[in-house]
Amino acid sequence: MADATSGGRGGGDRQGGRRQGGGDPGRRGGSRRDADRTMGRRGPRQRSAQRPAERARAADPARQAAYQVLRAVDEGQAYANLELPQVLRRARLTGRDAAFATELTYGTLRLQGLYDRVVSVAADRAASSIDPPVLDVLRLGAHQLLGMRVPDHAAVSATVGLARQEVGQGASGFVNAVLRRVGERDREAWVETVLDGLDDPVLRAAAEHSHPEWVARALRAGLLGAGVAPAAVEAELAELLAAHNVPAPVTLVARPGLVEDAELHEAGASPAPVAPTAWTLAGGDPGDLPAVRDGRAAVQDAGSQLLTLALADAPLEGRDERWLDLCAGPGGKAGLLAALAAGRGATLRANEVSPHRAELVRHTLVGPVRAGAEVTVTVEDGREVGSHEPGTYDRVLVDAPCTGLGALRRRPEARWRRSPQDLTTLGPLQRELLASALDATRPGGVVAYATCSPHLAETQLVVRDVLKRRGDVELIDVRGLLRDRSGAVLEDTGAGSEPWAQFWPHRHGTDGMFVALLRRR
Repeated sequence: MADATSGGRGGGDRQGGRRQGGGDPGRRGGSRRDADRTMGRRGPRQRSAQRPAERARAADPARQAAYQVLRAVDEGQAYANLELPQVLRRARLTGRDAAFATELTYGTLRLQGLYDRVVSVAADRAASSIDPPVLDVLRLGAHQLLGMRVPDHAAVSATVGLARQEVGQGASGFVNAVLRRVGERDREAWVETVLDGLDDPVLRAAAEHSHPEWVARALRAGLLGAGVAPAAVEAELAELLAAHNVPAPVTLVARPGLVEDAELHEAGASPAPVAPTAWTLAGGDPGDLPAVRDGRAAVQDAGSQLLTLALADAPLEGRDERWLDLCAGPGGKAGLLAALAAGRGATLRANEVSPHRAELVRHTLVGPVRAGAEVTVTVEDGREVGSHEPGTYDRVLVDAPCTGLGALRRRPEARWRRSPQDLTTLGPLQRELLASALDATRPGGVVAYATCSPHLAETQLVVRDVLKRRGDVELIDVRGLLRDRSGAVLEDTGAGSEPWAQFWPHRHGTDGMFVALLRRR
């Protein structure tokens, strides 16, 4: 059985504004009369308990903001974490309204797959056959009904008003009918309904926890590759998929030598157990903290911090003066490396292939540079650095471009945007970047290969392939370095008996980062 959320989104009216012309806006073709007749198949048509004067005539700003972000993600391939702050600023939403819009946006994107299955049943047609702007409105309504503490009447009324304002009068009746049917059951009942008839345990987990089937299967393979017993893998897969639907905490990195613990304590942050540089901020905008504004601290996942620290802690043979971040954009790991390098009198080259991303790196490195770190930001294809500067660097980080399946808590749209075909491009690129990094490293130097993905094709297989092709490289066991930095938190490094490490959101509370350390002989 095909996932109802995959494919089928092309064609139709893809404009986010008001739909022009007649017909049923919920269907690509057909008529409004068809929609009423379709809804009537499942029982007598129910009337709203609200009087017409009480029904929302237009969208409130918070719901309108969430809708605008969903359309930007769908039409413009925008990233929600970048688009939402801009929309909130334009709408001048703060406080509870901004928090409501944020939860509505991210929750809808995370659970989009489940809601599409629910909408398919409630509308008695495949969600993929509904015009994208109307479908986004229905997803927002479904999340309010099934995933938020919004009274049913308010969720339906406000979402109908959103449809009327953003899509057109004709869409509001269809949206009203579908959402009233969605509101007839709670989330547990709907999950039971959409899982009925799905016998494959992986497909059931993917449907219940709102992931494309291919992602669920790749993650299952990753768990097996990390040593999870076949008898236990289905239960652990469900835990992992569920963890992706829980918002990640706001984690800060305290860049060593740049900020004091007392300042972060006074700002309301508390130490996070995974990494000694990691702090958790319970609430508020991290950009309001002076340390973050000045670049002495930054928002960064604890797993990213820990693998960066492992590279800095790896034992070297000989000098320790020149460090390289081969794929530095947008600059988070480079910021931590710069602070660590400054403390040892080393220099850092932060390289990025994209000029735009190189500018982001420069901005991120303002704090360490002001504090005296010697950093050079360069624009070059990382695959060419090894041939241009062979045997030059002592420590090299390869934070390789990847599918990002380890960061689905933070980038909810990524699970719907990526496809298995991406691996055909990323796999060769990852191998070429790692080979270039090894060429750029002097004998006795160390390379850290990292991805924000637990996909075996992006992690273990890349490292194994490169090792097979080179006789001048050996693996360093990274597990002891990680345990020294994290204490008991990473007693299990998530990779079984292998010398690399795989972090898991459901086990470690971090993004799904992979890291392996390699030394040039």
